[in-house]
Amino acid sequence: MARKAKKAYPLRIHADILTAMKRWSDDELRSLNGQIEYVMRDALRRAGRLKERPPTVTNTERQEKK
Repeated sequence: MARKAKKAYPLRIHADILTAMKRWSDDELRSLNGQIEYVMRDALRRAGRLKERPPTVTNTERQEKK
């Protein structure tokens, strides 16, 4: 699957929220950054503000499935 470019963004966040997110990310075996992005993407999708595109399948992935 093709990856989109990621951009760095400094985030100020309340310590209690950060601690809770860290515990949650540990429980789900994700990095803290990955968990924050997952939660944001889910909220955007539910609010209808993010258009989800179907995953891109490469030729290599197609050959592996055969």
